[in-house]
Amino acid sequence: MSTLAINAGSSSLKFGLFKDDTFERVLTGDIDWAGGNRQQAQLTVRPRDGIIVRSRLSVPDDATAAGCAIQAVVGATPAAGNGTMTITAVGHRVVHGGVEFRASVLIDEKVKGRIARLCSLAPLHNPPALRGIEAAEAALPAIPQVAVFDTAFYTRLPPKTSFYPVPYDWFQQWGVRRFGFHGISHGYCACRAAELLGQELGKLRLVSCHLGGGCSATAIQGGVAVATTGGFTPLEGLMMGTRCGSIDPGILLELQRQPGLTPKELDRALNHCSGLLGVSGVSADLAQIEVAAAQGNKRARLAFDMFAEEVRSSVGALATAMGGLDALIFTDRIGEQSTALRSAVCDGLQFIGLRLDPERNLKARPDADIAMKDSSARILVIHSQEELVLAQEARRVADQSAARLPMENACV
Repeated sequence: MSTLAINAGSSSLKFGLFKDDTFERVLTGDIDWAGGNRQQAQLTVRPRDGIIVRSRLSVPDDATAAGCAIQAVVGATPAAGNGTMTITAVGHRVVHGGVEFRASVLIDEKVKGRIARLCSLAPLHNPPALRGIEAAEAALPAIPQVAVFDTAFYTRLPPKTSFYPVPYDWFQQWGVRRFGFHGISHGYCACRAAELLGQELGKLRLVSCHLGGGCSATAIQGGVAVATTGGFTPLEGLMMGTRCGSIDPGILLELQRQPGLTPKELDRALNHCSGLLGVSGVSADLAQIEVAAAQGNKRARLAFDMFAEEVRSSVGALATAMGGLDALIFTDRIGEQSTALRSAVCDGLQFIGLRLDPERNLKARPDADIAMKDSSARILVIHSQEELVLAQEARRVADQSAARLPMENACV
């Protein structure tokens, strides 16, 4: 008996299969098109007891990617087809839950409709999530499907960090507020940091940096998110692979007045043509940008430097919001893999107690502490296990539904 987790992102689709009783990993995997080429996406399957398998495949759309992930799970676990290992629930990451969804919820047509209405707020994420849900429903009919929301982690953000300095009735009429994103990842990493440090989560001040295709940093005090770079939509905050991050809103007003760009054209430019890709002209993948910068590409170097500066500045601001810092966390593709980025971010943050050990940083493999021994604040590289959280939430909600128990705060 096992639970499947599907995590549809803007540049990859991750998946995992976990035993129902212990949540022991059966396998994990991902389909990655970080370079933007969906015709040559890389599929990686990592069985717990077996050989890692890598292959190339075409995933022209999100439904195809989800279908390929499900087929990869079934193919890698032959028992799933003969009844000795049965998929009993599926958990789906949904980036934007708006003001409606405050916790994970069993998916039905009404829930899908509400998620669809939020697509304009997360155009790179909610539509892929919906198509993944539909693909899973088609491949695994009658299996409970559960939506797990990134925004749920931020429901306790205080008003001073969740409200915008705009007319108050914008919040009352249209729900304009800061939601925050990558909450599943930040929440897991906070718990894992407490384990690594051997301290109670309730006593820690953490800044978690989720750096991948999408990027955000969050201040977590006592296990609760108190401030974040993420905003009303996943566009705000740090510059990302193809998204701009925070910019002067006056730019958009001027571009509509002068060149006469339409909202649709601006939407495409800000979501698909900006960020690391827009500045470097090379790629949305920081690894490729680092190579180009080392070869003398000035725009690639500029993109790297801008990104590092934004992350560094955000860490300082978020630490200030908590009155100090006990540990800085790096996670996701860039955070876990880029030695150069971690070094650049930490350079200049010694004033809040962060002292990076260059040798530990160079050799780091998650989960690891890469701070100097005498650093007053720790620097952690953590492998975010969003799929594990998705499976745990799917199992909890499915079990509650089967027992006809009410789901507290599931939807408001």
